[in-house]
Amino acid sequence: MWTIDTSAGVIILVGEIAAVPKATPWRPERLEGATDRAQRVILGTKAKVSPGDILRLIFKGGALTKLPKGRVAADYLDARQMQRLRALETRFDQDYARSNFLMTAFDLLSKRLSFNKDTADDASDVVRKAARQSKIPTQPVGEVRGEDMLDNLFAAPPETHIACLDAAMAATEAGGDIVTDRGRAWTEFDVPAVMANPLEEALGRCWPWTNDGFGSEIRQQWVGAINDAAAQPGVTLAVVPLRVLAEPDGVLDRLAKQGLRISGPVWRGDVTSAGASPN
Repeated sequence: MWTIDTSAGVIILVGEIAAVPKATPWRPERLEGATDRAQRVILGTKAKVSPGDILRLIFKGGALTKLPKGRVAADYLDARQMQRLRALETRFDQDYARSNFLMTAFDLLSKRLSFNKDTADDASDVVRKAARQSKIPTQPVGEVRGEDMLDNLFAAPPETHIACLDAAMAATEAGGDIVTDRGRAWTEFDVPAVMANPLEEALGRCWPWTNDGFGSEIRQQWVGAINDAAAQPGVTLAVVPLRVLAEPDGVLDRLAKQGLRISGPVWRGDVTSAGASPN
């Protein structure tokens, strides 16, 4: 958590990672206590999905799961990438030749690396439950229509997902220890180690984070919401994806450049995090 004192009140930023493994348990009491102090809570983006969106996914799913007709992975990847992909196909007895690169990446991370298996509550789960019990109002940082998300995914050419696949292959090649290493670094407040973890790098290089439309929109929603919270009296608690907070020129960097004093863990390993002071 990072704490920012503003002219009107206090902002508490909680850096969240998805899928905290049970093998690296954490104690949520401090987070529950921070939630109880808050007058308002901001959570992640809310997706508005209609029955029509689900039907479109069912009937057009092939366009999302497969490469364009007549094309195979070797048409897009260089020789080194193909060598690595074929090694993973052999290792896991899979055939990724026709698979959309985003689907291949998700298969590697979720099924082969099992990063989202046997997980504990995320920070959002803890805060949402604590806010409900204390009757503290919550709101999403923004909303996105399911139709827009699907249109964006269907329109994305295969080339846009190569970086995601490359990072997912690197994470899978690194082995299952990176899953617990990432969780342990998060529980120990070692933000640079989390950000440098191959799994976190892979998740951050896949849709929607690297998409020019949705990725930048999500980041801007958070910057706008936190700037708005700076004018609010009392305490605002916001649960934000850690990568959005701690990445270069992320929310924390931008807030520090505004001259705000930020108390909490160092979030950058390459340079001293401007404006940060330890808890």
